Amino acid sequence: MILRLSNRACVLSGSARLKSTLSTFFDERGEAGIVLKSASTGIYENLALEDWIHDHVDLQNRSMLLLWRNSPVVVIGRHQNPWQECNLPLMRRLGVPLARRRSGGGTVYHDFGNINMTFFTSKKKYDRHRNLKVVTSALKALRPNLDVAATDRFDILLNGHHKISGTAAKLGRTSAYHHCTLLCSVERSVLSSVLKSNTSGVIKSNATPSVPSPVRNLLDVDPTLDSDTIMDAIASQYSNEFGFDGPVITVDPTHEALMPGIHKMAQDLQTWEWIYGKTPKFSVCTSLVVDDVNIKLDMVIKNGTVEQCAVEIPEDWLPSEMVNEFTSTMNGSKYCPNETAVLVAAFMRTHSMTDDVAEKIHRLCAGVVSVM
Repeated sequence: MILRLSNRACVLSGSARLKSTLSTFFDERGEAGIVLKSASTGIYENLALEDWIHDHVDLQNRSMLLLWRNSPVVVIGRHQNPWQECNLPLMRRLGVPLARRRSGGGTVYHDFGNINMTFFTSKKKYDRHRNLKVVTSALKALRPNLDVAATDRFDILLNGHHKISGTAAKLGRTSAYHHCTLLCSVERSVLSSVLKSNTSGVIKSNATPSVPSPVRNLLDVDPTLDSDTIMDAIASQYSNEFGFDGPVITVDPTHEALMPGIHKMAQDLQTWEWIYGKTPKFSVCTSLVVDDVNIKLDMVIKNGTVEQCAVEIPEDWLPSEMVNEFTSTMNGSKYCPNETAVLVAAFMRTHSMTDDVAEKIHRLCAGVVSVM
């Protein structure tokens, strides 16, 4: 194992003869507190790193802080509905991926201007107030005039109004983690556009909804701040709060030998079945206007799959037999634009129809896809 120390920071990586995993490395150090920084900016790797630490590291007599940042991504809570929470068509056009984390809470947008912090403890020592105090104290140590305070909802507000940090958590049988964001210099125009659903009023669901809040960046009030300085201050304040003195350890969450099983954990987080298929059952009820014709669309979606599909269309616009065959094709398919487009293309190839009907089916498909 290679451990390079430099300016209170060290980089943990593997060698050809690796004899220790990350968890045994921590046990051998015997420290009551550890600060980690992820070398990755990939959301799936970083979420997998959180869960690997939670599942494999002994946290009964140890506290840990993980600092990490991501390239642009939207992250939803475990029990949320992505079609309700964000603008999926816009995200696809912008190339912004979607991730579902294993903790609860609301939807957030990450980019390099956002700092993520994960506080690991035993379940008995789980204390969100104490964790947020670390963040606010670090900010005030940097800039004493900053008006930042934690709320009863475990958010952090700037000047008593603008949200700069939101919270979510995962509580296991014996261990827990609490993670939160910190808006430093996020692209707020992108944040506001991707977190505004294009299906407002269309979906009925019991999924956990996000609570919209006005947001602001720390750099809006103090341009001299930067993310690296803030991360260093948080790491230092965490060490002071938990009473230990040690380097910040930079860890690569793509290193399978160091963290056995982490590749599969990251891969599982990228599957359609996890990101979309874990959405609580919901219904879609909307009216589409195609060729000045009102079309009523009703669907029931379970596990991300169309369980029922019903379309009401005037008989003189599209024959009922064709409509019934169209809805039968939809049943059992993923509630997904690509799969729907492929299914409809196959439907049109295998059914005899006039050019006029084919064009209407094509436009109907576009209307259905518009709410996906």
